[in-house]
Amino acid sequence: MTATLFIDGQWVPAASGETRTISCPADGSEVGIVSEAGTADAEAAIAAAKKAFDSRVWADTPAAERGDFLFKVAEQLTERKDEFARAEALDTGKRLVEAEIDMDDIIACFKHFAKLADQDAGRVVDAGDPSVVSKVVYEPVGVCGMITPWNFPLLQAAWKLAPALAAGNSLILKPAELTPHTGILIMDVFDKLGLPAGAANLVTGPGATAGAPLSTHPDVDLISFTGGLVTGRKIMSSASETVKKIALELGGKNPNVVFADADFDAAVDNALNAGFVDSGQVCSAGVRLIVEESIKEKFVDELVRRAESIRMGGPFDENAETGPLISAEHREKVHAYVQKGIEEGNVLRTGGHFGGEEHKDGCFYAPTVLDNVKRGDYVVTEESFGPVITVETFTTEEEAVETANDTVYGLAGAVWTSASGTAHRVSSRLRHGTIWINDYHPYLPQAEWGGFKQSGVGRELGIAGFEEYREAKHIYENTAPAVTGWFRMPNQ
Repeated sequence: MTATLFIDGQWVPAASGETRTISCPADGSEVGIVSEAGTADAEAAIAAAKKAFDSRVWADTPAAERGDFLFKVAEQLTERKDEFARAEALDTGKRLVEAEIDMDDIIACFKHFAKLADQDAGRVVDAGDPSVVSKVVYEPVGVCGMITPWNFPLLQAAWKLAPALAAGNSLILKPAELTPHTGILIMDVFDKLGLPAGAANLVTGPGATAGAPLSTHPDVDLISFTGGLVTGRKIMSSASETVKKIALELGGKNPNVVFADADFDAAVDNALNAGFVDSGQVCSAGVRLIVEESIKEKFVDELVRRAESIRMGGPFDENAETGPLISAEHREKVHAYVQKGIEEGNVLRTGGHFGGEEHKDGCFYAPTVLDNVKRGDYVVTEESFGPVITVETFTTEEEAVETANDTVYGLAGAVWTSASGTAHRVSSRLRHGTIWINDYHPYLPQAEWGGFKQSGVGRELGIAGFEEYREAKHIYENTAPAVTGWFRMPNQ
């Protein structure tokens, strides 16, 4: 019997008995069979989390002990790094080395929030009256629902799990149905380290059944979602019925602005990294290359030359530089996106195909560059979430800023220039949550992550990522209570 749901401290099968076979997108091989949760399972997980929170078994655990628990999680992840990385690589098809880098980031995330757990116990407020003790304290939000994506399954989950547990909440994790195995493994770590039953629960299954109750159920106090804009809007609408706290990270259409005075070789190399790392399946991917007109031809020619030499392969192909897309269905969406661009007059410089004969069993899509792209084109306004770089140009700094900001999204972006003044003027005007100067993609768990505009609501990581999972409460104590005399006593 397949029992991969973790509810109230127990591994259980789906109430329906249904299962799902997980396949590796690199070659279609079977990775494993997991329970396919439905609405009843999600509701059982919510009930378990609610019971655990109301019992205060985790919320009242001293903050320092909660921090110690997260440090122990980080130690277990370090010891089991190979196991986790292999599971992540098989589920997603990404190269093993990329999964190993993700594990390092996950471990750093748990350590970061372990340190924050007991650093802010509140503050005393001066009431201007010596008989009044006034203080602001911070408490856990309550029951937290977490819906995470398939591109960085455990990393995106860690950004939610670590702060939620550090703050004393109870939670339900619903990983993407295509990539559940590291979600299962992290619950195993929590369980073996003695996290109280119900404090962390896992439901594996589709969003429509396993995920939807997390945004609608009145016993869920916060919903955190990372994924697409369309689904994010639905979750936001559903959560409004019970006025839940929400944290949404909904992707981006991220500009990579290159001025003529930038280090040419570094800018080209990083443009490849910005658009093609993890096959472009990154919410912050720099797929909008916006290059100064005077160097455009030389820059794009070199970008295309380099892109054509990128080797695609599976997780354990040591010669591979990038992996497959997550599924055949997603590959078809990416291909349709490219074809739409061509129909609008964009010029296909390279890519736009599924690879060679050696890639026929996987969901591969060749690194693609679309030139002759203009503001307002379909490929500029819509996400592909694949390895597709579009090329726009500018002639002035003002035009560069206007072009980079011409998107409903606002997650991330970059500026490449050797002029410090230009770099800081432009970065200060870009309406995006993370700006890199002469770099692309690195992030720090100590620094906030999140977007402007339709890239989302709230922040993850940093201090603000911790605050998302806490509520501020003001406690006002009068140590010398007295009759106010505001209302007359009867018969006076």
